[in-house]
Amino acid sequence: MRLYYDLHIHSCLSPCGDDDMTPNNIVGMAKLCGYDIIALTDHNTCKNCPAIVEVGKNNGLTVVPGMELCTSEEIHVVCLFPTVDEAMKFSDYVEKNSPPIQNRPEIFGNQFIMDSEDNVIGQVDNLLTLASFISIDDVYEVVTSFGGVCYPAHLNRESYSIISVLGEFTNDNEYPAAEFSDLTQLELYKERYPALKEKEIITSSDAHYLENMRDAQFQIDLTENSAQALIEYFRRKI
Repeated sequence: MRLYYDLHIHSCLSPCGDDDMTPNNIVGMAKLCGYDIIALTDHNTCKNCPAIVEVGKNNGLTVVPGMELCTSEEIHVVCLFPTVDEAMKFSDYVEKNSPPIQNRPEIFGNQFIMDSEDNVIGQVDNLLTLASFISIDDVYEVVTSFGGVCYPAHLNRESYSIISVLGEFTNDNEYPAAEFSDLTQLELYKERYPALKEKEIITSSDAHYLENMRDAQFQIDLTENSAQALIEYFRRKI
């Protein structure tokens, strides 16, 4: 079945995410935009995944638990998991492998953990936007060990992308896909980096504000509308 997707969305747990990016607001906006399946990918944590997966289930929207990991080289990687349990175990691993530098909400923004009714039930004290201690060379193996899949985020951006940091994109890492913020320069990138021609191209919003969630446009063909089916789809691409 062909499903409208957005696999890169931040909640109010990301310090750069708006406080209005609550589980219910995200799910509600995703429904209005026409999505069938979305993923929550906060910076270096999955702690809002339990709430939003529950909200999605209650409102007929599949929500994939995920994370936007910042590697030690400051490369952003989208990490997706079939279950909340596996995502939370990965989240704990990332937390243990990140610098213990305190967030300053007045400067960087709040990092709210919420329940399924949009109540604030806690916050993450350490700043989530910092580089973890996990290298880009190890990300694929680590994420796979937790049952997930991963691929580099927003390749066409001038910061925090694997190309902007390393100056290349090769098949050295067995990523099943690559994410672009938009497709305006895709063909140019494919000519410069031929390995992209073999990858599934994913285009997601990277929304930090509700108004960043654009109307559904891009589709993915899954056997069923579930997180597990999405993970299996990407595994077949490896």
